[in-house]
Order: sequence, then C-alpha cells, then structure tokens
Amino acid sequence: MHSFLSSVWIGLKMTNYIVVTGGVLSSLGKGVTSASVAALLRNANQNVSMLKIDPYINVDPGTMSPLEHGEVFVTADGGETDLDLGHYERFIDATLSKRNNFTTGQVYQTVIEKERRGDYLGKTIQVVPHITDEIIRRIKIAGKEADTLVVELGGTVGDIEGLPFYEAIRQLKHRLKSKVFNIHVTLLPYLAVADELKTKPTQHSVQELRRIGLSPDMLVLRSEKSIPKEMKRKLSEACDVEADCVIEAIDAKSVYEMPLKFYEDGLLKPIAKAFELGDLKPNLREWKRLVKNILEPSREVTIAFVGKYLELKESYKSLIEALIHAGAHNDAKILLKWIDSEALESADAQEAQNALKSADAVLVPGGFGSRGVEGKIRAIRFARENGKVFLGICLGLQLAMIEFARNVLRIEGAASQEFDRETKEPIIYLIDEFIDQSGDKQIRTRQSPMGGTMRLGEYECNLKAGTKLAKAYDGAEKIHERHRHRYEANGKYREAFENAGMIVSGEARGLIEAIELRDHPWFVAVQFHPEFTSRLQNPNRAILAFVENALKHKAPRCSL
Repeated sequence: MHSFLSSVWIGLKMTNYIVVTGGVLSSLGKGVTSASVAALLRNANQNVSMLKIDPYINVDPGTMSPLEHGEVFVTADGGETDLDLGHYERFIDATLSKRNNFTTGQVYQTVIEKERRGDYLGKTIQVVPHITDEIIRRIKIAGKEADTLVVELGGTVGDIEGLPFYEAIRQLKHRLKSKVFNIHVTLLPYLAVADELKTKPTQHSVQELRRIGLSPDMLVLRSEKSIPKEMKRKLSEACDVEADCVIEAIDAKSVYEMPLKFYEDGLLKPIAKAFELGDLKPNLREWKRLVKNILEPSREVTIAFVGKYLELKESYKSLIEALIHAGAHNDAKILLKWIDSEALESADAQEAQNALKSADAVLVPGGFGSRGVEGKIRAIRFARENGKVFLGICLGLQLAMIEFARNVLRIEGAASQEFDRETKEPIIYLIDEFIDQSGDKQIRTRQSPMGGTMRLGEYECNLKAGTKLAKAYDGAEKIHERHRHRYEANGKYREAFENAGMIVSGEARGLIEAIELRDHPWFVAVQFHPEFTSRLQNPNRAILAFVENALKHKAPRCSL
C-alpha cells in the first residue's frame, strides 16, 4: 500500500492544484469562479486544465432529466458530463475529455469492480484509503499534462456525500503542501432591513471546512454589494487568510465579466506568489472587447427559441452561451423569445404564434421524446414557407426533414421511429439499423442503461462545396462536431429530398449530417450539436452564420 501511495504522490509533484470549494448554499458560482481563474492563467500563457468532481451517486448525468440536472454536456471523446465542463471549455478555449469530470458513482463503481476482480487481495474495502485513493488517482489523471489543474468540488461543505472528497483533498494538501491552493466560495448576504452585509455565514462555513481538516487560502465572497475594506480585513483575521486573499464576486450582468473583475481585485497575485509563477500579466484585450460587445451592443436581433424544457433554461445552457458568443462577434444583443413548443399545438396558440411571427429567426434545438414535437414541426413549416432564417439542431434536423416530407413531398405518414415504431415511412430511423446494415465499427455508440444506443462525441463531417454550411465554415471540406442522439436520417429518401430542393450539405460514412434548402434565404439544420464547440473567443461557425444571417435578413413581420 505504501509503494502504491508513493507512486501516486510522486506523479502529482509536478502539477499545481487549485481546489475550489463552496459554502453556505449551492449555486454561488463555483463553476464560473473556477473557469475565471483558469481563463486568467491561460491568458497569462500558463498550461492549465480543469476538473469537475460531482458528489452525486449517478454514474453520469446521461440518464438524468434536463429539468432535474440541467444540460448534459458532451465531450469530444463521447463523455456525458456535468454542464460546468461547458463553462470550462467556453472560458479557456480548450477541448476537455471525460476524464475531466467524475462522480461518486464512478468512483465507487471502479472500487467495487476492483474488489470483485480480487485486486485488493482480500482486504477489507473502506472509504479511507480505498475510496480516497481512487479519488486521488482520478485527480492525478486529470492533471497529468497540465502545469496547473483547477479542481471544482461540487456541492457545499458539510454535505454528507462530499465528505470522502474533502478527505481526499485534505490528504492531497497534507502531502503536497504549497502545491495545493484552496479557494473557498461563500456568501456574504445583504440584509436590506439593516442595510448591512453579514459575515457570519462565511465564518461558519470556514469553521466547517476546518472541522474536516482544510483551511482556505483564499475567500471569494459572492455579494450583491461592494464589500468595504474594513469588512475584508475582518474576514481576513477571522478566517485566517491573507488580506489580499479576500476577493469579492459581485453580481455581474454577464458571467464573462468575472475574469476581468477578479483580475482587477487582485485574485491572480496570491496564486502566482503561492506557486512561484512570477508576475502574471494576462492579455485580456480581446476578452474586454467581446465583453463590451455583450454589455453595450450597437444592434440587436430577435430569435424565436422553440423548445420544451423551458422550465429550466439551463437545459439549453451551451446553446444560450453559443448565441451570446455569436452576438458578441457581431456586436449584437441576442433577444430570445422563448416559445413552448406545446403551446403551438394548443387550440389557443395565438400568443405563441405572435412570438414566432415577430422574431427575426427561428431556432429549434435538440431534445428527446414526443412531447411538443408537432409544435416544433409547425414552427419549422412557418420558417420554411415565410423565408425566415432557420437553424435546426439534432431533433431540429429530424423534424425539418419530416415536415418537408409531409408538406412538400406529400409522403403520408412520414414520421420518426422514435415516436412511431410502426411507421411505414421512417424518415428518421433507429441508429442500430444503420450499424447493422453498414457493419461500420467506427461509429461510436454507448449502450444506455435506459435501453438503446446513442451516438456520442466528436465525428468528422464532410461538407458539400458551395453550400450555406460550407460557407459558414469558411469553405472547409471537413469539420469535426459533437453528437448526442439515438436516431438517424434515413438515406433511402435522400434523392427525393434533393430533387425537391432540400439538399444534403453534410455527411459522414453514409450518414446525413446536415441539410439545407436551396431556395431560401438561410435554412440550415444539422444532426450534430454545434453549441458544444463554441467558445467566447472562438464561436462555433454554424451558430455564428445563423446570427449573421438573422441580422442580414431582418424583414417585415409576416403572417402565420
């Protein structure tokens, strides 16, 4: 056991670790704080990577409801991960992998599998050292190629499910000393009746952190109001952190302001000092320009967002952020008109119809299940017939093809096998059928515990020259985008579609990856999820072109 632990610690010695923990309550912004710290280091030419640890027992969020958990982010290598990995990629403009996120479920699953194989030679398996060793091993893997790894520990200090992780971090800090730097994000609530910020929640949170063996090196204080210097000094003494390590995180209009605000408040200096990195001066010129465009745009465009998970907007987190990126690069504010696709199906759909009519463009995102599908089809038909700029993503592509088959090709009963297993006109069919017919072993799928397979992760897509999509990607012949879906467009109908004006503009290994209308200002739909590869400083080209064309083709309102 001693030799195993020694090898672990030796492997960790070359990497600096910034561990971000949270106190008082959830949703304080640990993810944005972590991403902001990493963005500052990256823009100061540091080799940085990131890790999200989720204490929930689910093996991954793949089978969790979007209304329960929010978006499932997909990595290039096919991992279904926490949505915070999306923050990380968007802020540091890097491609992360499934190793950059792990859960309690994965840790225990691995330890139990090892025990079943006899790897532990019959020893009694315990949280310490076996579970904590596995946590440390995974942290080591995530930080292997980075000079600095920013680790976000999900949940709140004191949560029972987080205790093994805090113990693992305690062990890490005990052995590596100055190579581990703890940032504790906590709340400084403002009581209007007393016109006062209160420090006690932060003090108690730090006490709880100390009780389990950790002391913060820095406090990031979430607050509605600017924090007086005297209060910062008070917290510095009460929580035993240096005066320059008490950093404020005041509510911002945009999350992309936070790296700038943190830098102005001196967050980077104590970290550079602790890790002996010298005087770090990040180049934030481009970042500042884009943030200015987000906060003070010179124009605006309205997009009808036709979805069905509207009760929790974080279900579409990456897509919302990708639109913001595209808006920033076009100096334009993106005004989203949220339209519940089920509302378009109701007898009294006038309000939803009016929202659709008044928009400059229509967006139909991905989703699973039959709820709201007919409303999405109605929105797609409206965009097609009225020349509205349109982008369909994943299910949006599939429904665009079904709508075209029904209303242009006049194929009676055109449907998807996802919603009608017995359909005689499967415009969209189960991916298993394609794999069985093609014998293609290079299509990456994952067997879902809920049944069926999914195509996950990054794939190469060949673009057809001269198409709107190829133009969006600057004339590229091949692109790489990420997928998360179970059903595919049926190539049997391709010739009929193309003869009628809906052309295939992207394909891969015989699979239809993108379609567009020949005689339309801009009507494009893609099977992949372009939002997963969009970053503030490097927006996805398909979404950028969508916003550019929405601005270009702003037109008088038309009737439904």
